[in-house]
Amino acid sequence: MPITLVSRLRAGFSERTARVLVGGVLCAIFFAIPHTTHAARLIVSPASGTFVVGGTFDVSILLDTEGEAVNALDIVLKFPTDKLQVSSPTSGQSIVGVWTGPPDYNNQTGMVKLAGGIPDGINTNNALVTKLTFRARSVGTAVIKIGDESRVLLHDGMGTDALTDANNGVYDFILPPPQGPLVASDTHPEESQWYSSTSAVLRWEAQAVITGYSYVLNNDPVGSPDQISEGLKNGVSYTGLADGRHYFHIRSQRGGVWGGVTHFAVQVDSEPPAEFPVVITPNKRTSSRTPIISFTTTDALSGISHYEYKIIPLNPQAAEEADNPFFIETAEQQIVLPLDIGSYDVVVRAHDIVGNFREVTQRLRVVTPIFEFVNGDGLRVFGTFNISWLWIIILGVFLTVGLAWGGLQARRWHIRIDMRRAARELPENTKTDLDELKKYRDKYGKLAIFILITTSFAFGAWGTEVYAQQTELSPPFVETVSRDISNEEIFYIGGKTNVPNAEVIIYLQNLNTGETRSQIVVSDKINEWFYRHPTFLSSGNYLLWTQSKIGDQFSPPSPQIGLSVRATAIQLGSSRLSFEVLYLLFIIILFCAVVGLVAFILFHTYHGRRKHIVFMKEVREAEESVRRGFAVLRRDIEAEIAAHKKHTQDRQLSPEEQEKEVQLLKDLEWVERRVSKEVWDIERVDRNRQ
Repeated sequence: MPITLVSRLRAGFSERTARVLVGGVLCAIFFAIPHTTHAARLIVSPASGTFVVGGTFDVSILLDTEGEAVNALDIVLKFPTDKLQVSSPTSGQSIVGVWTGPPDYNNQTGMVKLAGGIPDGINTNNALVTKLTFRARSVGTAVIKIGDESRVLLHDGMGTDALTDANNGVYDFILPPPQGPLVASDTHPEESQWYSSTSAVLRWEAQAVITGYSYVLNNDPVGSPDQISEGLKNGVSYTGLADGRHYFHIRSQRGGVWGGVTHFAVQVDSEPPAEFPVVITPNKRTSSRTPIISFTTTDALSGISHYEYKIIPLNPQAAEEADNPFFIETAEQQIVLPLDIGSYDVVVRAHDIVGNFREVTQRLRVVTPIFEFVNGDGLRVFGTFNISWLWIIILGVFLTVGLAWGGLQARRWHIRIDMRRAARELPENTKTDLDELKKYRDKYGKLAIFILITTSFAFGAWGTEVYAQQTELSPPFVETVSRDISNEEIFYIGGKTNVPNAEVIIYLQNLNTGETRSQIVVSDKINEWFYRHPTFLSSGNYLLWTQSKIGDQFSPPSPQIGLSVRATAIQLGSSRLSFEVLYLLFIIILFCAVVGLVAFILFHTYHGRRKHIVFMKEVREAEESVRRGFAVLRRDIEAEIAAHKKHTQDRQLSPEEQEKEVQLLKDLEWVERRVSKEVWDIERVDRNRQ
């Protein structure tokens, strides 16, 4: 188009003039095309302010479309329920033409929801969406926030969300100005701050013309005391206060008339932050030299101030602790530390604003990886020596050949079993019994029906399954101690004294030997002390206690603490061999053995078990037949003896007959013993099967 237009303009204009005109037309067309910026703001107004507890104030929600047309709003407003409550959710002169429902508010969850539409759309600057009335409930600071789920939709037929910014409101709440005596506190001087003390001392100004004071401490921020005088004293103390906000109310009587009320806030937070986990990524036991340590918690009242952490090495090779042996403060909730191989205790403290803290200890083990791939070189084993790819291939070939040989031997064994079954081969003990039965049958010739054994036999594979199996000097306060360690981890203990630069005597008694040893450390300028034992403790149970010393003055002993040291290493001279290393070596050997037998197990287990069941059934039938054969033999011998006695009872026996009778009795005795033995063997086999 520009070329055609230039050629047409050449007749009346110069070429340069024509090109300038064409450029201007193109710029006009470009800037005439609408461009969407998707910009809109929601504003909480006023943005800040100070209000009296018990009173109300209005908050407006304003909309600035920043040159765009919008036609729908979906707003979520959030507020702290302990500081505020909605008292009147009125919309006022709103730009919203159609509300999808009345303003939905919940004073228990601290949320207000507004949703509505503007049928023809609107392009506006700081227009009123709604006006809400809040009531201040307690002293402190509160934020009224536009929720992240809020939306402002463009009037473009596609419902495009144009909300890009939200301005919140921050408000301070104070008690009403004093109308009675002025009140002050030595223990809780600032009404807006939290204190850990559960005892409060309150004082007020004394005036000569006052005839009495009435006061009360409760949870009502704008409550009033009764009109009964408590006397003329100008102070009171409270002990054992529960955590939370308390309000002291006082009025004075002058000339029989009670005056106005003064309110004073007392905020108590004696509880530490909530319990929390210390999460170590990728794991508590890891080969990573830079584990990520994460922690977070909350405090219901005063809030979290900061965190402190300490990494305590439990191995002597990590030995000399860093420059600062105490806790390191951090505002972050995640730290990444470069660590050497070894065991560590990660100790994290969460402090609230008033100074309470919660301490959590997590054990971390940085271990040497069993195998590491080394680019171009092969595998590194235990981080000490490398195996080249050539040796890995050679070992793989040998392992494959070994498995193939084992599989071949197993197959040959299986074939031999099948051949013995096909040949109807009996066990040796059963064959011996049959031969003896045949001998006696030939000797006496009177055996009854002999039970024929017509079964095929096979010896199954019986595999063995392997299962992998001052004032008075106070004793030191102990804050940190390694209560449960192994004999390859270093013992440590730390805490505070009630005075700086005090000597702390640490006693450690071995309950197995009765030996007691002691060590002395000195607390620093902020009363903290810490001791880390230079060597490993032998396994067993210990008692631990401490004692402070300043000059010649000793404190009473602290309460005793139990300490358990588990045996996880074997002492070989000056060297220690960890059970974990032994277990690992055993597992490697076992793994190799299992790999060598895997072909046999997979192929022969099913067939061996099936044939074993058949074999045991047939052997039992054979043994039962032999037992019956011996029973029949005993009956026949007894009949032979009876016939012999009947035949010779009326005369003197000849030597031959006497010898025959003796032999019959011997045979009968042998058969009876044999029958008893067979019955016992059969019953024993039955019990074993059960």
